[in-house]
Amino acid sequence: MPRRITQRELRNETPAIMRAVQNGESFVLTRNGTPIADIVPHARGEEPRGPRAGDCFAKVRTLPKIDVDKFFADLDQVVDPDPFRDPGEPDRGE
Repeated sequence: MPRRITQRELRNETPAIMRAVQNGESFVLTRNGTPIADIVPHARGEEPRGPRAGDCFAKVRTLPKIDVDKFFADLDQVVDPDPFRDPGEPDRGE
């Protein structure tokens, strides 16, 4: 049975609680007596969800450089500058 701890206990005893979790113990975190979270050991071999931030930044650095002015000029050719214009209405040639 997991031990119940309060938000205050978690704040004041974080290092001891983290060591206990690392050693396999589980806790139920409560606020005003109501359980709000389970603190449990990480399942071995389970990968974190999603890519790591460092991997994303490394990938972005490998992308080709773009000419920002050309990018926006190209965008202006395909995007209507008036987002409120009715698509059936002819272009006013502005």
